[in-house]
Amino acid sequence: MSEEGISSSIEPHSTNTLLEVIITSLEDDKAEEIIAINLKGKSSIADSMIIASGRSTRQVAAIADHLVTNIKKSGYGNSKIEGLEKSDWVLIDAGDAIIHIFRPEVRSFYNLEKMWSMDLHPDDFTPDKLLSS
Repeated sequence: MSEEGISSSIEPHSTNTLLEVIITSLEDDKAEEIIAINLKGKSSIADSMIIASGRSTRQVAAIADHLVTNIKKSGYGNSKIEGLEKSDWVLIDAGDAIIHIFRPEVRSFYNLEKMWSMDLHPDDFTPDKLLSS
């Protein structure tokens, strides 16, 4: 409560960073092959992309559900979630971080790690550089 007796609806961020909250939650729920990709300078959609796998659709759904709850409890607000209905691939938009949780077969098919781990920068796609290649 503030001095005026008005409570704030905004919770303070925990001492853990958003990335720490995400990784800890994924590890606690036994997610496999957790990879964090730094997107700073590569994309404006987020600062980090985290990719993980669950062994089954049930585990993927549980990991995603717990993660959204843990992000909110840590003071980072509500996350947007897609794909929970089928749980082959769940996407969570937590603002500064995008999280993909896959079943292993789906993860290997899309292979996001390869696409986003390339060392490309927006400056690599200027008209002059594209025409010279």
